[in-house]
Amino acid sequence: MEEDKYSQQDLDDTLSRYTDFVQATYSVQKIERQNWNEEWERNFEPLFIGGEVSVRASFHEKPANAKYDIVINPKMSFGTGHHETTTLMIENQLTLNHQNKRVLDMGCGTGILAIMAGELGAAEIVAVEIEDWTVENARENAELNNYVSIDVRLGGAETIEGEAPFDIILANINRNVLLEDMPAYKAVLKPQGWLLLSGFYTEDLPVLQQRCEELGLAYQSHRVKNNWVSALFKA
Repeated sequence: MEEDKYSQQDLDDTLSRYTDFVQATYSVQKIERQNWNEEWERNFEPLFIGGEVSVRASFHEKPANAKYDIVINPKMSFGTGHHETTTLMIENQLTLNHQNKRVLDMGCGTGILAIMAGELGAAEIVAVEIEDWTVENARENAELNNYVSIDVRLGGAETIEGEAPFDIILANINRNVLLEDMPAYKAVLKPQGWLLLSGFYTEDLPVLQQRCEELGLAYQSHRVKNNWVSALFKA
């Protein structure tokens, strides 16, 4: 994370929630900002998700058997599909009708989920990210996949205040941000709209489910991979 966003107190508070499950040690190191292209090119293997979705870098060949083909050059941004949460979100997206829908992707990272929404036929897509360099990367990936119409915005939940309502909201962030921003999501979600969440562990699901239900969002289902969760709620 950016140095000015690091909080020792927040880290200690987060770790304290898991002391009953695991003992953890850590170290903190400042790393100069740089472009990690050379490293990820050595390690970025193409993926095939849900039996339908190819996720690859621009230097990989397009697979012949993919129904959906997404090209991602992540630079320093999160979201290549290799993390469990991204995979789970895409698997859940495949279960939802995106055709001609209005979709919001909060914490968009590389833009992979917004691009997936485009592949599934979404008519309007807004993507939001808090880092300027990540916004730039998301726009580059949108253009790379021929989705220049994706509206990528810099900021947080304040950027969607008063926005026209969405049919589908995607939010792969983390437990605390999801809990804090949930009212903002609900305020711009259409009746019968879908809220798809990830970025948290199985032990966090009950508190997120409770928060959603307090706001009138009904739990529908969830998927788990290596203790990471993606959950689906309906307005």
